Amino acid sequence: MSVAVNGIAHIQLTVSNPAACLPFWEKLCNFLEMRTLIRGNNVVYCIGSRTGVLVRGAPEGKRDKHFDQDTSGLHHFCFRARSNEDVDRIFAFVRDELDAKIIHGPEAGEHFAPGYYSILFEDPDGIRVELNYVPGQGHFGEKGRLGQEGKGPATRYGELGLQD
Repeated sequence: MSVAVNGIAHIQLTVSNPAACLPFWEKLCNFLEMRTLIRGNNVVYCIGSRTGVLVRGAPEGKRDKHFDQDTSGLHHFCFRARSNEDVDRIFAFVRDELDAKIIHGPEAGEHFAPGYYSILFEDPDGIRVELNYVPGQGHFGEKGRLGQEGKGPATRYGELGLQD
């Protein structure tokens, strides 16, 4: 017997540059309608919008290692928006207010899922964050790979999306 979870409750990130990253994350989370629950010298934790993000500075002796998405561990994570317009508004905020490094602005990604629309950017430590919107049931809908008429699981994925 399996159990259906109710999403991800929170994610915790450790950063090498807390002076730059903590304000970045608090401002981003507040814009995403999360409220600050903890704000300390070396930590910020924001909750709301059915999630939580805790960011803490690495201990002093461990700040020399920087994030690398091509090593073991986190590659990126993705917040789910409620519409393409929300993705556009978040992009404007990230670009104009956070001065984030933009990997790509708003773009369609039909090769990932029907109606996929996303942005991708980095925090001051280089941690990649995506925001996307997928209408309807996505891969579980009638045009999705896991829908009744879908192709089923892909065998590969990458920049070109899901492939067989």
